[in-house]
Amino acid sequence: MKALVLAGGTGSRLRPITHTAAKQLVPVANKPVLFYGIEAIVAAGISEIGVVVGETAEEIKAALGDGARFGARITYLPQERPLGLAHAVFIARDWLGDEDFVMYLGDNFIVGGITALVEEFRAERPDARIMLTRVKEPSLFGVAELGPDGQVIALEEKPRHPRSDLALVGIYLFSAAIHDVVATLEPSARGEWEITDAIQKLVDSDRTVRSTVITGYWKDTGNVADMLEVNRSVLEGIESCVEGSVDETSELIGRVRIAPGARVERSRIVGPAVIGENCLILDSYIGPSTSVADDCVIGGSAVEYSVILQDSRIENAGRVEGSLIGRSVQVKGAERRAHAHRLVLGDHSQVRIDK
Repeated sequence: MKALVLAGGTGSRLRPITHTAAKQLVPVANKPVLFYGIEAIVAAGISEIGVVVGETAEEIKAALGDGARFGARITYLPQERPLGLAHAVFIARDWLGDEDFVMYLGDNFIVGGITALVEEFRAERPDARIMLTRVKEPSLFGVAELGPDGQVIALEEKPRHPRSDLALVGIYLFSAAIHDVVATLEPSARGEWEITDAIQKLVDSDRTVRSTVITGYWKDTGNVADMLEVNRSVLEGIESCVEGSVDETSELIGRVRIAPGARVERSRIVGPAVIGENCLILDSYIGPSTSVADDCVIGGSAVEYSVILQDSRIENAGRVEGSLIGRSVQVKGAERRAHAHRLVLGDHSQVRIDK
């Protein structure tokens, strides 16, 4: 069995972070979200991995290399434009050959890995198995309708009037049968080759399509709110480890990980939280569910439930909460507050100024 990992998306929902970085490499607990997927695939016994790449190909290649660090062999499959999940299968056809494969969206995160799912697929050998989870807004996802005995009846991509609340999770398992139906697809109204259309064709041709409803934790990390929530979830499982220096006036509470070269001075850190290598935390408070990447400086500030990327500085900024701050960012508080208001107001304006 092989694995096809999709890492070619542009990450529009994570802008401006993804203007200069691949969305799959935004860190969760100081490790790129893409790495969690690669590790889950290898843990399931799959070492041949094809990675579909687009505009951020060089950055993805620099991060993953040849796959040896993960115990895998990675082949890169260029996709000129992100034309849909089924299009990714189409361009990978020659590399996949006639082998079964798991398709994994590189910005998805699932707690517990995929080992059990892969083993079940290998044992039963259906033509496809899809992962489903119940969501509050199914119109934002691909949606599946199941029959009374759980068989897949119909699928639809981002329907205006969903027929169920079962959304497709970004992990699919296929036999080589998927290639025949993908070859017959035409672009949808969205201009993409929809994987839901391909799976529907399998259903319509009486192929075996099974589903697994996931009751555990799954997130598509495509927006800031979900990224922060995934970060919180991963941090809940960390163990305390202090490899940097913490002075006598500082306090660490709960599960806190301090990387080598980091310094904590006159500060209080309440876990779960991670502080990256060569960071300086000075006269500050770091609250729960916070990840601070390497080479950051936080001084005279309070940061909680946030992800701070590499080489950023937050100084005298008051309280920062629920934030995703990119690489090499500087956040500084003003030395003094202005006591005057400068206004340019149109006719008949109404203004309220809180003192």
